[in-house]
Amino acid sequence: MTEASTQTRSVVVEREISYPAEKIWRALTQPYLIEEWLMKNDFKPVVDHRFSLNADWGSVNCQVTAIEQDRRLSYTWAAYGLESVVTWTLIPTSTGTRLRMEQSGFRPDQEQAYHGARDGWPKFFDALEKVLASIE
Repeated sequence: MTEASTQTRSVVVEREISYPAEKIWRALTQPYLIEEWLMKNDFKPVVDHRFSLNADWGSVNCQVTAIEQDRRLSYTWAAYGLESVVTWTLIPTSTGTRLRMEQSGFRPDQEQAYHGARDGWPKFFDALEKVLASIE
């Protein structure tokens, strides 16, 4: 196996959001809120918890790998042969929070999944911002 065939790519979306990290954290970890901006789910903010995200196109099998309250959330994201990891990082700023999402693990032969994630995550971020505007 050559070095090139084992290299993977990541999709990164980073946004400055004018809400405190605690509020964004709620939208990232409360199942009824996750459903509003991402997909139906049975998420629990507990390391090793297995959960699924369900959409009309199918489902994603996930497992929580890391949690730092209001700072970092990481989980595996497995669907249709894609074995990836989604990591959310929340960095407080003077005007709110810098929210960074990285989905890593796209193999060179997973062009469709990579482009789907690259196109999809900014839309999820838009939906997330709408949810944040609607909660107290």
